[in-house]
Amino acid sequence: MFNDRSTPLALLQTRRSGKPRDLVAPGPDDAQLRQILEVALRTPDHGKLAPWRFVIVPQGRRSALAELLAKAYRAEKPDAGRLEIESMHQFAHQAPTLVVALSTPVAGSKIPVWEQELSVGAAIMNLLHATHALGFAGGWLTGWPSYNDDVRAAFGGAGEKIAGFVFIGTPGKQQDERPRPDYDMIVSTWDR
Repeated sequence: MFNDRSTPLALLQTRRSGKPRDLVAPGPDDAQLRQILEVALRTPDHGKLAPWRFVIVPQGRRSALAELLAKAYRAEKPDAGRLEIESMHQFAHQAPTLVVALSTPVAGSKIPVWEQELSVGAAIMNLLHATHALGFAGGWLTGWPSYNDDVRAAFGGAGEKIAGFVFIGTPGKQQDERPRPDYDMIVSTWDR
Protein backbone atom coordinates (compact mmCIF):
# COMPACT_ATOMS: atom_id res chain seq x y z
CA MET A 1 0.00 0.00 0.00
CA PHE A 2 2.82 2.40 0.83
CA ASN A 3 5.32 3.74 -1.66
CA ASP A 4 9.01 2.90 -1.84
CA ARG A 5 10.88 4.62 0.97
CA SER A 6 14.09 2.61 0.62
CA THR A 7 16.32 5.62 0.00
CA PRO A 8 16.00 9.31 0.82
CA LEU A 9 15.65 10.13 -2.89
CA ALA A 10 12.97 7.46 -3.39
CA LEU A 11 11.15 8.91 -0.41
CA LEU A 12 11.11 12.37 -1.98
CA GLN A 13 10.21 11.02 -5.42
CA THR A 14 7.19 9.11 -4.11
CA ARG A 15 5.63 11.67 -1.78
CA ARG A 16 2.20 12.76 -2.86
CA SER A 17 -0.64 14.54 -1.17
CA GLY A 18 -3.43 12.48 0.27
CA LYS A 19 -6.98 13.74 -0.11
CA PRO A 20 -8.00 14.50 3.48
CA ARG A 21 -11.44 12.96 2.94
CA ASP A 22 -9.73 9.66 2.00
CA LEU A 23 -7.35 9.52 4.98
CA VAL A 24 -8.37 7.00 7.62
CA ALA A 25 -7.05 5.63 10.91
CA PRO A 26 -4.50 5.01 12.03
CA GLY A 27 -2.91 8.38 12.13
CA PRO A 28 0.36 9.08 13.88
CA ASP A 29 0.44 8.49 17.61
CA ASP A 30 1.64 11.29 19.91
CA ALA A 31 5.32 10.31 19.64
CA GLN A 32 5.15 10.07 15.85
CA LEU A 33 3.35 13.40 15.59
CA ARG A 34 6.02 15.00 17.73
CA GLN A 35 8.67 13.51 15.43
CA ILE A 36 6.84 14.91 12.37
CA LEU A 37 6.63 18.37 13.91
CA GLU A 38 10.26 18.31 15.02
CA VAL A 39 11.24 17.69 11.39
CA ALA A 40 9.09 20.69 10.40
CA LEU A 41 11.09 22.81 12.84
CA ARG A 42 14.28 22.05 10.87
CA THR A 43 13.15 24.37 8.09
CA PRO A 44 15.31 27.04 6.45
CA ASP A 45 14.67 30.15 8.48
CA HIS A 46 16.62 33.30 7.60
CA GLY A 47 17.34 35.17 10.82
CA LYS A 48 16.32 32.23 13.04
CA LEU A 49 12.93 33.83 13.61
CA ALA A 50 10.73 30.71 13.53
CA PRO A 51 7.98 32.71 11.80
CA TRP A 52 5.50 29.84 12.07
CA ARG A 53 3.82 27.71 14.64
CA PHE A 54 1.58 24.68 14.69
CA VAL A 55 -1.66 23.97 16.57
CA ILE A 56 -2.76 20.35 16.96
CA VAL A 57 -6.53 19.89 16.91
CA PRO A 58 -7.22 16.65 18.81
CA GLN A 59 -10.03 14.31 17.77
CA GLY A 60 -11.95 15.32 20.89
CA ARG A 61 -12.04 18.94 19.69
CA ARG A 62 -13.12 18.29 16.09
CA SER A 63 -16.81 18.88 16.84
CA ALA A 64 -15.94 22.22 18.43
CA LEU A 65 -13.95 23.09 15.29
CA ALA A 66 -16.91 22.10 13.12
CA GLU A 67 -19.20 24.39 15.14
CA LEU A 68 -16.68 27.24 14.91
CA LEU A 69 -16.47 26.85 11.13
CA ALA A 70 -20.24 26.65 10.72
CA LYS A 71 -20.85 29.71 12.94
CA ALA A 72 -18.20 31.76 11.13
CA TYR A 73 -19.53 30.67 7.75
CA ARG A 74 -23.10 31.64 8.67
CA ALA A 75 -21.89 35.02 9.96
CA GLU A 76 -20.14 35.73 6.67
CA LYS A 77 -22.79 34.12 4.46
CA PRO A 78 -26.17 34.39 6.21
CA ASP A 79 -27.97 32.81 3.26
CA ALA A 80 -25.82 29.68 3.35
CA GLY A 81 -27.65 26.47 2.61
CA ARG A 82 -27.61 23.16 4.43
CA LEU A 83 -25.00 21.64 2.10
CA GLU A 84 -22.61 24.53 2.65
CA ILE A 85 -22.87 24.16 6.42
CA GLU A 86 -22.48 20.39 6.15
CA SER A 87 -19.28 20.93 4.16
CA MET A 88 -17.85 22.87 7.12
CA HIS A 89 -18.62 19.92 9.40
CA GLN A 90 -17.06 17.49 6.91
CA PHE A 91 -13.96 19.68 6.62
CA ALA A 92 -13.42 19.59 10.38
CA HIS A 93 -13.83 15.82 10.67
CA GLN A 94 -11.47 14.66 7.89
CA ALA A 95 -8.51 12.36 8.65
CA PRO A 96 -7.49 11.15 12.11
CA THR A 97 -4.91 13.91 12.72
CA LEU A 98 -5.16 17.65 12.10
CA VAL A 99 -2.45 20.27 12.48
CA VAL A 100 -3.15 23.94 11.77
CA ALA A 101 -0.07 25.75 10.45
CA LEU A 102 0.20 29.45 11.20
CA SER A 103 2.38 32.06 9.56
CA THR A 104 3.67 34.27 12.37
CA PRO A 105 5.94 36.87 10.78
CA VAL A 106 8.15 38.83 13.16
CA ALA A 107 7.27 42.50 12.72
CA GLY A 108 10.13 44.94 12.50
CA SER A 109 12.67 42.28 11.58
CA LYS A 110 15.26 43.04 8.92
CA ILE A 111 14.12 39.79 7.28
CA PRO A 112 11.39 40.66 4.75
CA VAL A 113 7.91 39.29 5.51
CA TRP A 114 7.95 37.56 2.12
CA GLU A 115 10.94 35.44 3.23
CA GLN A 116 9.21 34.66 6.50
CA GLU A 117 6.09 33.55 4.63
CA LEU A 118 8.18 31.36 2.35
CA SER A 119 9.60 29.72 5.46
CA VAL A 120 6.16 28.63 6.70
CA GLY A 121 5.54 26.95 3.34
CA ALA A 122 8.86 25.15 3.67
CA ALA A 123 7.95 24.10 7.22
CA ILE A 124 4.69 22.58 5.99
CA MET A 125 6.55 20.78 3.21
CA ASN A 126 8.98 19.33 5.77
CA LEU A 127 5.98 18.25 7.84
CA LEU A 128 4.54 16.48 4.79
CA HIS A 129 7.87 14.78 4.00
CA ALA A 130 8.16 13.51 7.58
CA THR A 131 4.55 12.31 7.44
CA HIS A 132 5.36 10.30 4.31
CA ALA A 133 8.61 8.97 5.79
CA LEU A 134 6.64 7.47 8.69
CA GLY A 135 4.23 5.70 6.32
CA PHE A 136 1.31 8.12 6.49
CA ALA A 137 -0.11 10.55 3.97
CA GLY A 138 -0.87 14.21 4.47
CA GLY A 139 -3.08 16.74 2.74
CA TRP A 140 -2.50 20.50 3.01
CA LEU A 141 -5.71 22.47 2.56
CA THR A 142 -6.49 26.15 2.72
CA GLY A 143 -9.87 27.20 1.35
CA TRP A 144 -12.42 29.41 3.00
CA PRO A 145 -11.53 28.52 6.63
CA SER A 146 -7.96 29.75 6.16
CA TYR A 147 -9.07 33.23 5.17
CA ASN A 148 -11.87 33.88 7.62
CA ASP A 149 -10.98 36.29 10.44
CA ASP A 150 -13.10 34.50 13.08
CA VAL A 151 -11.44 31.17 12.31
CA ARG A 152 -7.99 32.79 12.31
CA ALA A 153 -8.72 34.44 15.65
CA ALA A 154 -9.54 31.03 17.15
CA PHE A 155 -6.01 29.86 16.33
CA GLY A 156 -3.82 32.94 16.24
CA GLY A 157 -3.43 36.57 17.06
CA ALA A 158 -3.31 39.76 15.04
CA GLY A 159 -0.66 39.60 12.35
CA GLU A 160 -0.85 35.82 12.09
CA LYS A 161 -2.39 33.94 9.18
CA ILE A 162 -3.53 30.39 8.74
CA ALA A 163 -1.11 28.93 6.19
CA GLY A 164 -3.09 25.73 6.04
CA PHE A 165 -4.86 22.84 7.64
CA VAL A 166 -2.69 19.73 7.40
CA PHE A 167 -4.65 16.50 7.63
CA ILE A 168 -2.70 13.29 8.32
CA GLY A 169 -3.70 9.64 8.22
CA THR A 170 -3.43 6.39 6.33
CA PRO A 171 -4.60 6.36 2.71
CA GLY A 172 -7.98 4.63 2.59
CA LYS A 173 -7.46 3.75 -1.07
CA GLN A 174 -4.68 3.64 -3.62
CA GLN A 175 -3.15 7.05 -4.21
CA ASP A 176 -2.91 7.76 -7.91
CA GLU A 177 -0.05 9.77 -9.31
CA ARG A 178 -1.22 13.14 -10.57
CA PRO A 179 0.18 14.85 -13.65
CA ARG A 180 3.34 16.78 -12.87
CA PRO A 181 4.64 19.86 -14.70
CA ASP A 182 6.81 19.18 -17.73
CA TYR A 183 10.45 19.67 -16.74
CA ASP A 184 11.34 21.63 -19.89
CA MET A 185 8.41 24.02 -19.37
CA ILE A 186 9.49 24.85 -15.81
CA VAL A 187 13.29 24.63 -15.84
CA SER A 188 15.56 26.79 -17.97
CA THR A 189 19.16 27.90 -18.02
CA TRP A 190 19.94 31.57 -17.62
CA ASP A 191 22.07 32.72 -20.54
CA ARG A 192 22.19 36.54 -20.53
